Amino acid sequence: MRANYLFTSESVAEGHPDKVCDRISDEIVDLVYREAAKTGVNPWGVRIACETLATTNRVVIAGEVRLPPSLMKKDKDGNDVINPSKFKAAARRAIKDIGYEQDGFHWKKAKIDVLLHSQSADIAQGVDSAADQQGDEGAGDQGIMFGYACKETPDLMPAPIYYSHKILQLLATARKKGDGEVAKLGPDAKSQVTVRYVDGKPSEATSIVLSTQHLDDSWDSSKVRAVVEPYIREALGELKIADDCKWYINPTGKFVIGGPDGDAGLTGRKIIVDTYGGAAPHGGGAFSGKDTTKVDRSAAYAARYLAKNVVAAGLADRCTIQLSYAIGVAQPLSIYVDLHGTGKGVSEDQVEAAIRENMDLSPSGIRRHLDLNKPIYAKTSAYGHFGRKAGRDGSFSWERTDLVKALKEAVKTKAAA
Repeated sequence: MRANYLFTSESVAEGHPDKVCDRISDEIVDLVYREAAKTGVNPWGVRIACETLATTNRVVIAGEVRLPPSLMKKDKDGNDVINPSKFKAAARRAIKDIGYEQDGFHWKKAKIDVLLHSQSADIAQGVDSAADQQGDEGAGDQGIMFGYACKETPDLMPAPIYYSHKILQLLATARKKGDGEVAKLGPDAKSQVTVRYVDGKPSEATSIVLSTQHLDDSWDSSKVRAVVEPYIREALGELKIADDCKWYINPTGKFVIGGPDGDAGLTGRKIIVDTYGGAAPHGGGAFSGKDTTKVDRSAAYAARYLAKNVVAAGLADRCTIQLSYAIGVAQPLSIYVDLHGTGKGVSEDQVEAAIRENMDLSPSGIRRHLDLNKPIYAKTSAYGHFGRKAGRDGSFSWERTDLVKALKEAVKTKAAA
């Protein structure tokens, strides 16, 4: 481990083109779970992998689904087909909530195409029939997933991504309240914070980058800085801003045309923003638009949950966990723990054993433990899937630290043996 270094992470706002698409895809996931609950359909049977493309006044929603009857209709030949109306309505509500009412991208005027179709029978077989053979549903795909936690911030997240998210969250909240000049900011924005580490701990911010859309064409970079700087300073809180900190606020000048009208957006292109800002590995799979049989999503949540509980239990200051899966196979092929030399009298082997004892890491085990069969995903689509507050509605359940006692006891037992 290096003791003294600089590290940088970026975040993007909910109005960034890719995040607009993540939001729509997760609204579709929530819609399917909500309709299942409303119509008495077993939520365990929900299947969806939804991708969204957005460009100038155009949204395309595509993917594979297994839907409740309430989201279907009969075609002219009497066959069951997907009814696009509720999907279009969900997309428009999301775009409106984000704040897009500009000529080139407007929640009411954008054309929305729904190209969802039934889930592949081959994929369904791998997930569903595995339950008959193994007693648990199989993973929806192969892959590797990582979870990470560290003691750098109150939410046990790396400092650079934590503060990059916080800047944009504060600006979005202020923009939507509509008070003063901050209300003239647009939905599209990106932030970036470079943190100096001294003795392995975050010490100060050495550079701050913010590019934000603004609706007033007369604004220049200095005007934007005057509006946003108080929010940036509030977001950084106790993190010192270095005396020679470099500020880059709208460094290219004006930023009036934003969102999908300025750049096309796609679901799943901001996976590092969604996780740890590059401070930890990423397995490569995106989260948004997927139900939780897809281990890209559910196992990444489980890995974060376990890593956070390991650190919260005081077993280590830093923890990385890797899980791996094969399609149609319920249990993970491997569990790997790295405490980065910060273990508190415990070994990685002991932590791995404690994890296996205290959580069933099959897809169905993860869904049960974290109670994931709910419409809780739209709010994950911006400002990170991790480092958030667990909600009363069951959202961000993977941020709970309710496994601390069990992990401590399991490790203690292993050590005594």
